Amino acid sequence: QVQPVESGGGLVQTGGSLRLSCLVSGSRFSITPMGWYRQAPGKQRELVARITSSGSTNYEDAVKGRFTISRDNAKNMVYLQMTSLKPEDTAVYYCNTAPLQSTYWGQGTQVIVSS
Repeated sequence: QVQPVESGGGLVQTGGSLRLSCLVSGSRFSITPMGWYRQAPGKQRELVARITSSGSTNYEDAVKGRFTISRDNAKNMVYLQMTSLKPEDTAVYYCNTAPLQSTYWGQGTQVIVSS
């Protein structure tokens, strides 16, 4: 079972950038597809970016062209580079396996984009 620990969130103005990081415990990380999810207030958690073990990526339409997911298998890390941030990107961001393999979630990292 992977256990993620997210970091890197914060308060940023519209148009700004942030880089989120996720340290993942678990011996099978390098062969596990991972994703970044977000949950905005009053909304369901959604998958916004996914990366396979070989590095192939895909994105939700709302973030395509602005967010970039990457991974470092040697360090058990997953990253989300976010640029051109918008107020609607405000949410708690989580990383986890994608597709989900368990119900375990880390504490997430809060991103607030001010207008």
